[in-house]
Amino acid sequence: MEPQTRPWVAVNGRTRELGEVGGHVTLLEWLRGLGLTGGKEGCAEGECGACAVLVARDDGQNGTHWVAINSCLVPAAAFDRQQVVTAEGLGGPGQLHPVQREMADRGGSQCGYCTPGFICSMAAEYYRAGRRAVVPEAGEHEHGPNGFDLHALSGNLCRCTGYRPIRDAAYALGKPDAGDPLLARLGERAPAPAATTTSSAQGRYVRPASFAEALELRAAYPDARLVAGSTDWGVELNVRHARAALTIGIDRIEELREFSAGPGGIDLGAALSLSEIEARLAGRVPLLAEVFPQFASRLIRNGATLGGNLGTASPIGDTPPALLALDASLVLASVAGEREVRLADYFTGYRQSVRRPDELIKTVRIPVPVAPVSAFHKIAKRRFDDISSVAIAYALRLDGGASGNSGASGNGAASGNGAASRVAEIRIGLGGVAATPLRALAAEEALTGQPWTAEAVAAAAEELARAGTPMSDHRASAGYRTAMLRNSLLKFYAQNPGAGNPGAGNPGAGNPGGGRS
Repeated sequence: MEPQTRPWVAVNGRTRELGEVGGHVTLLEWLRGLGLTGGKEGCAEGECGACAVLVARDDGQNGTHWVAINSCLVPAAAFDRQQVVTAEGLGGPGQLHPVQREMADRGGSQCGYCTPGFICSMAAEYYRAGRRAVVPEAGEHEHGPNGFDLHALSGNLCRCTGYRPIRDAAYALGKPDAGDPLLARLGERAPAPAATTTSSAQGRYVRPASFAEALELRAAYPDARLVAGSTDWGVELNVRHARAALTIGIDRIEELREFSAGPGGIDLGAALSLSEIEARLAGRVPLLAEVFPQFASRLIRNGATLGGNLGTASPIGDTPPALLALDASLVLASVAGEREVRLADYFTGYRQSVRRPDELIKTVRIPVPVAPVSAFHKIAKRRFDDISSVAIAYALRLDGGASGNSGASGNGAASGNGAASRVAEIRIGLGGVAATPLRALAAEEALTGQPWTAEAVAAAAEELARAGTPMSDHRASAGYRTAMLRNSLLKFYAQNPGAGNPGAGNPGAGNPGGGRS
């Protein structure tokens, strides 16, 4: 990245000067200032999707894919030299885009407040590479015969039309025409990141030209706000009107976006979005494959990062329990060098960690092979787009040759040979029951070396119920959280009955809840 002057953004094919927006003006606010008022601010927290727009992103194969994001959360300055398409850019009254036409023809819009956001999220799925006609399984209503994944709309809310006509519109979409310019754009390289500096009376935004420069800025300004997906900081900007004297954009720094998977372990760049990680892992880590669909919405996952989820040290993030169960470690970087810290040793208090003010999270490292039996139980009030009341992650190895994964493959730990396997190793990560994410060490110790039987699991479930210091709040009472801890381990065993239950099948993993973290 080379330093540039006079930042600009290509919006709907037209270059627009960004101006001195600093780090606090969101992309939505800036777009509406241009007169592009189709996108709306509904919740200002990334939960309603009324602000969704399309951005051009690298597809990892020297091409582009259109990604839908919440424009109300991200700083406009982060889109210097980037390409953005709003609902107005997809089509207008005289020439509707296919997505707009199907929504109109099938009654998918009523008051229209949410419609532009739906249109943009739907368009991202419309142009998704690999979307092709399929025959949905019986009783499966979340994928259309045209290959449309309805989860692409999970972060969009409609309070008047209802979802049936919107789903009908999505499932009626065919393939883009060969001459569609947005389709043609997929064959070209995505815009490269640009080094950016822009200021306002309320603060300065800097996108460093290199990783070394980012570390130097971090050392010089330890109180600066690091921003990647901005799915957490954007809420602070909008709802609490927080401001930072300096915002450092790190979402496009190459060293923070590295990915590798080999016999030595799996390295996940801290600034990769969760959607990118999900695509690149392609199921290699079944426990994370369970987490991703339950983490907020597609719109949020297209921006949210592991670095952000861990950097806040929040006790209710969805990824820390899973990463604790996977025995992950973090590579922390500063101008003084790099050091590796086990995640189990990372959290020190409520929203506190061992990370020094001059450090940033560079990489999340997962040892391999991962445990063959795992599960993620998220207890929340909504299936999607909600914050956990309790989150529990399991990673289990049995000495009897257990195989499969309860969440990813549907295979349990039963071998049917009539002899109970013993627990060779189990790690249990917890969220929402203490001031920090934590390991359930007492329950782990109670199970390790014991036969994988209902009796042993029931005893360990009592230990698990005593883990942490659960509190009562608007999401759940302390008693409810305690009950969920106990029941979760019992459910995990029911999903993976040991070899001591010959012939026992797996009733299916299921999800007790899911959503926003």
